[in-house]
Amino acid sequence: MQGIVTLTMNPAIDKSAVVESVVGERKLRCKAPAYQPGGGGINVSRAIRKLAGESAPPAVALYPSGSAAGQMLQTLLDREGIEHHPVPVEGWTRENLTVREELSGQQFRFGMPGPRLKEAEWQECLNELEKMKPRPDYIVASGSLPAGVPDDFYARVAAVAAELGSKLVVDASGEALRLAAGHGLYLLAPNLREFGELVQDEVKDDSDMEQLATQVVEAGQTEVLVVSLGAGGALLVSREGCERVRAPTVSIQSKVGAGDSMIAGIVLALERGESLRRAVRFGVAAGSAAVMTPGTELCRGEDTERLYAQLISEMP
Repeated sequence: MQGIVTLTMNPAIDKSAVVESVVGERKLRCKAPAYQPGGGGINVSRAIRKLAGESAPPAVALYPSGSAAGQMLQTLLDREGIEHHPVPVEGWTRENLTVREELSGQQFRFGMPGPRLKEAEWQECLNELEKMKPRPDYIVASGSLPAGVPDDFYARVAAVAAELGSKLVVDASGEALRLAAGHGLYLLAPNLREFGELVQDEVKDDSDMEQLATQVVEAGQTEVLVVSLGAGGALLVSREGCERVRAPTVSIQSKVGAGDSMIAGIVLALERGESLRRAVRFGVAAGSAAVMTPGTELCRGEDTERLYAQLISEMP
């Protein structure tokens, strides 16, 4: 097992807190906050750790890290036992805030933009990826791109993955997603909104979605397309066909991290040698398990295994 590397160009410290009610123009007194490492690829690494356990080979997290906030992010990753590889940058690593209102149960999420990276800084991230030893089986490039990073950055990551012989999984949006497609990607994992951005068309219904998704694969934009449908599960499309994987019914605590958990489940299962159909079911189980946890907490291994067993028992 060669392992997995995740790449997060816009990592974050995720701060979450609870307040009785949200009222404008008033000082709102929150309960004690919780701090967790965040950002697309970092969350994938964290979820893989939760799913695989401490004895499994790690998913190494590669990311730019800047100033005191970057040091705090590294400390948080150390505490969780995540193997990580920070690339020093000048700007401050961003902080995000999630606040849950007790009276309504609503969740308010505030995402910060992150630092502006210099060309030498984002180029160094590519250089460090290219030098990863051992060469990973899978590279997961996930999350938004900070200012200064070109929109075709994930296409550049695809070139590195091709040199390494690694399969590239991309979870992005907008131009970064569109410009990555067609560059030898193994798997694209957009949500429904991002999928609409990719095909540059309105998705009218399930039949229309399946047709458009099939066209994406047939056009060679990616080998595998997994469209996350939230509570509706996921749509899996490959050269072998098109299949809808329904999500199990669970109680919802927070939707934060569900997409990252799904990707973690898929890639971990593939790394273990599971078939694509089973891997996507493990991913859907992990995503469903994530919404059962509060705040910014990700999937739990025991919940994922239980839900996965249910999905496998229903597998045609």
